[in-house]
Amino acid sequence: MDYEAELQTAQGAIMAAADLDALEALRLAYLGKAGSISALLKTLGAMSPDERQTTGPRIHALREGVAGALASRKAALEGAALEARLAAEEVDLTLPAPASQRGSIHPVSQVMEELAEIFADLGFAVATGPEIEDGWHNFTALNMPESHPARAMHDTFYFAERTETGEELLLRTHTSPVQIRAMQATGGTQPLRIIAPGRVYRSDSDATHTPMFHQVEGLVIGEGIHLGHLKWTLETFLRAFFERDDIVLRLRPSYFPFTEPSVEVDVGYASTGGRRVVGGNGDDAGHGWMELLGSGMVNRRVLTAGGYDPDRWQGFAFGLGVDRLAMLKYGMDDLR
Repeated sequence: MDYEAELQTAQGAIMAAADLDALEALRLAYLGKAGSISALLKTLGAMSPDERQTTGPRIHALREGVAGALASRKAALEGAALEARLAAEEVDLTLPAPASQRGSIHPVSQVMEELAEIFADLGFAVATGPEIEDGWHNFTALNMPESHPARAMHDTFYFAERTETGEELLLRTHTSPVQIRAMQATGGTQPLRIIAPGRVYRSDSDATHTPMFHQVEGLVIGEGIHLGHLKWTLETFLRAFFERDDIVLRLRPSYFPFTEPSVEVDVGYASTGGRRVVGGNGDDAGHGWMELLGSGMVNRRVLTAGGYDPDRWQGFAFGLGVDRLAMLKYGMDDLR
């Protein structure tokens, strides 16, 4: 057998292969298990030592030559395919870049937006104020005397600096100072209906408390305002927020320096799957009452500090934790 002629024939066929599929067919024909060169290699076992010494190198040379030709042709075909693809494909650099994946809205931010939308439907405006407050707006104007425990160092973050008038500076412990500022801005002559959402700070940290958290407080001032208006407002808000019509509230007498009378507001709930689901009457079987927020009629001293005549104007106020609302709505049991 003329092994050199066989090699030239194989190389010619390989170089003429038009694509990778045709090249793969030739590889199988020569080097596959049933290929012609593989068959020649199998004959070496039946040869005599002299024949094997003479013929073996020729068969191996044929095999190596064909394998080299196959590799060379494969590289050439792949290179040509890449060049054709690059020539055919175009990138329009004037097109906008693909949209990158963005994070979702934080539950607290989402709840803040929901609160603003619901209260806007009830006619409330959103009021804001500074997070670094003075002691008068944060405590004194809200009927908290110097001896009040909320002013203690272990509850409040104080600054070493003071105002020009000697007032202490601190990180606000609630958004109630916004209410005082909003009252002063009206000059005590106009009705007021606002909510004050925002960050507040207290020296506390555990599964249900963090040093920085979020509150929303509401304030309504007008003539003839009473507790019935407060209860209706809270029921309407909570039904819209939790998207349930069976919200039942229980008002309990309490004490807050800035309201009189003051009431704690409980909401009925049921335990479902290990979590509290707001809704239903807390006195029913399988239900209970959960404290949700504090509220009451605005104290006469607070009205006076805000510039209103308490003999003409009345109002109610309420405050609740945005983080806790988020935990209840989305089934989280750890504030952190």
